[in-house]
Amino acid sequence: MLGAIDRDRYDVIPVGITREGAFVLEDDDPAKFPLDAEHLPEVVDNGSRVRWPEPGGDRTLRVVHTDGTVEGLGEIDIVLPILHGTHGEDGTIQGYFDTLEVPYAGGGVLDSALCMDKHFMKIALEAAGIAVAPWVTVRRRDWAANAATIREDAAALGLPLFVKPARAGSSVGVSKVDAPDELDAALALAFAEDDKVLIETGVVGREIEVAVLESADGVRASLPGEIVLTSRGFYDFEGKYLGGDGVDVVCPAELAPAEVTAIQEAGIRAFEAVDGRGLARVDMFLTAAGELVVNELNTMPGFTPISMFPKCWVASGLSYGDLISELIEAGLRR
Repeated sequence: MLGAIDRDRYDVIPVGITREGAFVLEDDDPAKFPLDAEHLPEVVDNGSRVRWPEPGGDRTLRVVHTDGTVEGLGEIDIVLPILHGTHGEDGTIQGYFDTLEVPYAGGGVLDSALCMDKHFMKIALEAAGIAVAPWVTVRRRDWAANAATIREDAAALGLPLFVKPARAGSSVGVSKVDAPDELDAALALAFAEDDKVLIETGVVGREIEVAVLESADGVRASLPGEIVLTSRGFYDFEGKYLGGDGVDVVCPAELAPAEVTAIQEAGIRAFEAVDGRGLARVDMFLTAAGELVVNELNTMPGFTPISMFPKCWVASGLSYGDLISELIEAGLRR
């Protein structure tokens, strides 16, 4: 994204967050943050400390250098929080910027928190009349106290099943269960990420994704794309971010015009059901009977060159750079 943003329109100040939670001034170098199997990027603590403006005061972003000197970096117009997972797309950082009265692009507190928690996301979608896969939600304490009942509830959902942490992203901790004796190990893997886990019926159908964007003309949806699995069991972390073998990300998908319209309408309905802001990638299944079953919404989808969200907008006639500009402008309008 650093390499694609329009530098004629925007002055960029890259801010990184270390694993310990320190805000540091980063290098404005796209080559420093490749995403591949050999190099997973990480923000290293370089000793600097970024100081966000206080609410009600001036909008200057400052940095404290390692020698103690303080430098003003310029007034903030907007923050583009390209963050995944806990504290990044769960409403936490969004609430922080709301408190600081700093404008930001993308999802707000409510839609970010809702969509990060797959349990409550499903409840919101169901309340809006949107089809979701049947599921049961399991807490760690319930599994420890009454595993036999939970196994019975899971058996009633049929096979295959998908077991996933309620509040993890990027398919981390997700397992496909093809036999009853695989359930316990799948739950153990999911509970390692979260103490609340979903067991879902595996929906048979084409895996369709549509990109939704909030613009000056209202909410609109891209041409749909499709995840085509050739040898991989499901669309896991490696397939999503590292370009692993066994999965093809195709956009636009081969669909009839009526199917394209239905998918776009379903994506926008799902976005509005969670009070969506800025953008989202809506993932769904298209069954052989023509039913659309929404799997999840991602309020800060992947922005790598192989990611579905930018690929679908490029296929829809919006360049990577213009997509970033649309996202920024939507945040500024708010």
